[in-house]
Amino acid sequence: MKVKRYARADREACAACGACLNECPRGAIEIWRGCYASVEAERCAGCGRCAMICPAGAMKILTRED
Repeated sequence: MKVKRYARADREACAACGACLNECPRGAIEIWRGCYASVEAERCAGCGRCAMICPAGAMKILTRED
């Protein structure tokens, strides 16, 4: 089984500042309707750059088994 890492934003904590958007090397993050960050899990590499840069601490790195 392969383990995949990916980011997910906490909608309640996200300030929609766009810091994660600019940091993502794969362009997997967008700001949804100006309200919160949304991550396209299939494009996300799970590198954690978004989580490190997020001033609100809203980005979390999760794992799943494929």
